[in-house]
Amino acid sequence: MAMEEGRLNKYGMPTYNSRDLIVRDDIIGKAKELASLISTSDEVRHFQQAEQKILAHERVQGLIATIKKKQKEIVAFESFKNKDMVAKIEREIEELQDEIDGIPVVNEFQQSQTDINYLLQLVISVIRDTVSEKINVEAGTEAPPSTCGD
Repeated sequence: MAMEEGRLNKYGMPTYNSRDLIVRDDIIGKAKELASLISTSDEVRHFQQAEQKILAHERVQGLIATIKKKQKEIVAFESFKNKDMVAKIEREIEELQDEIDGIPVVNEFQQSQTDINYLLQLVISVIRDTVSEKINVEAGTEAPPSTCGD
């Protein structure tokens, strides 16, 4: 889709629909290079190893299967408006989740997820801060300001 030329906002500045913007190939190439570097990092490698341990751990897989079964039971009892059974099954799920959380390989997996998330957030922050040195970039507010320069 071609970018519309000459469209100006009420302040005389060029305006574009975000779906019409073309990202430079060199930027996309560097982003893919960065993604490749991240995917070969120690954090990702540790996550993959922890994930394999989780998948091979029979007790963890059994507990996960039981929780999924109980979640389906909750849906059925909710449709019958049986709040007592829903509450009972929710307590059972909490106990099963506590048991899962107490297994060391699960803690290792959860920590590896946290480490990857931290790495990604760090990369995002570095990019945002580096770009901010050149232009004013918001740090992720939920809504833009309602007025500009009033």
